Amino acid sequence: MMRYGTDHNLSGPAPVHASARRTGPFFGAIDLGTNNCRLMIAAGTPNGFRVVDSFNRSVRLGEGLRASGRLAEESMKRALDALRICAERMKQWPLVHVRAVATEACRQAANGREFLARVQHETGLTIDIITAREEAELALESCSPLFRQPEHKPVQADRGVLFDIGGGSTEVAWVRIDPERQTQTLIGTTSVPVGVITLQEMFGEGHGSSYETMVSHVQDYLKDFETVHRIRREVTLGKTRLIGTSGTVTTLAGVALSLPRYNRAAIDGLTLPGPSMVDAIGSLRRLDRDELAEHPCVGAERMKFVLPGCAIFEAIHRLWPVEDVTIADRGLRDGMLLRMARDHGQRSGKGRSTTSRHATPRSRGPFGTYATI
Repeated sequence: MMRYGTDHNLSGPAPVHASARRTGPFFGAIDLGTNNCRLMIAAGTPNGFRVVDSFNRSVRLGEGLRASGRLAEESMKRALDALRICAERMKQWPLVHVRAVATEACRQAANGREFLARVQHETGLTIDIITAREEAELALESCSPLFRQPEHKPVQADRGVLFDIGGGSTEVAWVRIDPERQTQTLIGTTSVPVGVITLQEMFGEGHGSSYETMVSHVQDYLKDFETVHRIRREVTLGKTRLIGTSGTVTTLAGVALSLPRYNRAAIDGLTLPGPSMVDAIGSLRRLDRDELAEHPCVGAERMKFVLPGCAIFEAIHRLWPVEDVTIADRGLRDGMLLRMARDHGQRSGKGRSTTSRHATPRSRGPFGTYATI
């Protein structure tokens, strides 16, 4: 599912302003997922990073993977086209470090490593296949400050569920929160081998009775994780946060707020009542295919994946019915950039904090400023 926000679907390299080149150091991060190819370029700052360029394209790399076990030629061509743009965009910046990662589609495909060797040959980009555990760690890195206690909540949360609904898998992390130190520690993670593309290929677009079948299918994968960690018991104590990072949850937040178009500043970090998210799902389920395609928060490109994404969200929320849901418009790129900026600062002796784990968006510049917390 495409994640909305500051990403720009441009067909070629973006112009680089001379004023932007005077600050640095610069870092680049690429996230090649099952559905999307994303690039973010940022300048390091004393407390984090400032985004100077961003690119996002739907490539559907994992389309047909479940049936064949291989990446299809057309899917690889779409991804290569997007990666060529990423490579050209990065050439315009004096990058001191680049990290490019691939996730579930390349993990599962029999020809995943062969494809990445082709990418390296044709674009010069070296892309690492990361584990599901590292995916969860990067997501936690990017979402760390969202675990802070909301002002309207009198009880301090000491646990959290962080989930990321992708195209080929859904990553779920069970997190210990230390309110005093404002730190988070992974207790456990699970990678559900179901994302919006795989679910759509298995059950269709989610209209009618197939929707509940999707919900049940996803919950079957979560039961063992629940048995081990007994998360539902913690939820009943009222001390658990639920944080989602994906195009599904940002879309649902946009629908819940009746936004005429997506506004990252209004969504990222927003906490909504769980029933508001469920009501947003209900409103989408009442729409037919044409109406979903015309919806300003969905669109024709995402129309067939939106209800499968909703089903994954409902599977999680029904199993762990936390009262409120916090929405994150941030992900792997943010986590990679934070690590690069922090590590570079430590190596250069500039004293960036070693305990800071994320960035909070500021309202500066066309792409945003991030500062570690």
